[in-house]
Amino acid sequence: MTARDLQLIHTRSFCAGLFALTLLVLGTPLRAGTEINRQRSAHFEREIVKTVEADYLLYLPEGYEEEPAKKWPLMIFLHGSGERGNNLKKVACHGPPKLVEKGKEFPMIIVSPQCPHGGWWSVEMLNAFYDDIMETYRVDPDRVYLTGISMGGNGTWNWAVNNPEKFAAIAPVCGWGPDVNYAALKDMPIWAFHGDEDQAVELSKGQKAIDAVAEAGGEPEFTVYEGVGHNSWDPTYSNDALYDWMLSHSREERVKVED
Repeated sequence: MTARDLQLIHTRSFCAGLFALTLLVLGTPLRAGTEINRQRSAHFEREIVKTVEADYLLYLPEGYEEEPAKKWPLMIFLHGSGERGNNLKKVACHGPPKLVEKGKEFPMIIVSPQCPHGGWWSVEMLNAFYDDIMETYRVDPDRVYLTGISMGGNGTWNWAVNNPEKFAAIAPVCGWGPDVNYAALKDMPIWAFHGDEDQAVELSKGQKAIDAVAEAGGEPEFTVYEGVGHNSWDPTYSNDALYDWMLSHSREERVKVED
């Protein structure tokens, strides 16, 4: 027998032994007490302090300074994606801020925050903004109205469904809502607006939120403009009926109805 034959025999024996050992290891069941049974559930909780900020346009109605004891209605306007950034002049391009710049008088305080570049309306930031406005200005907490266009319409739906207790009424314009349960808004006065030829936010997306509120037991109003594309905000905010409708509602009355 040559040396080469002995080497082949040795190699075959080693491979056969390794194969048998592999089968033995793979075929051995896990024993109780191994790592898979040595874990337990745990929990942690820790407070995180976070600073949020935003610039905003502020409109104070005539008589605000002269009547220091009076509390005023508040309208919060959320702009669309095209007005994001750090230039407040962009916020005044549409909606109530635009009308104020043109000289229109409103019987309420109007605040219009600006969302940063690339951002979306955050409920966390908006809640902090709301708290700051309520502490800084003489606002009637039962007459706070929320409205917004496009991305701001989405922000209106999202903020309201998460914090309905803050608002007396909401008016989303060419917006769409989150995929959530809308039962929280079943008693909220809602007047939404959309163009039937909107290509940026299709009418069906606005209709979906309206239907969800109705299915939850609410009675939202929905105005659809025929032949109008994405810009459904000009006909909406130029109609004083919207502001009369807002002022006809109060959170206090809504809470009484719920009770």
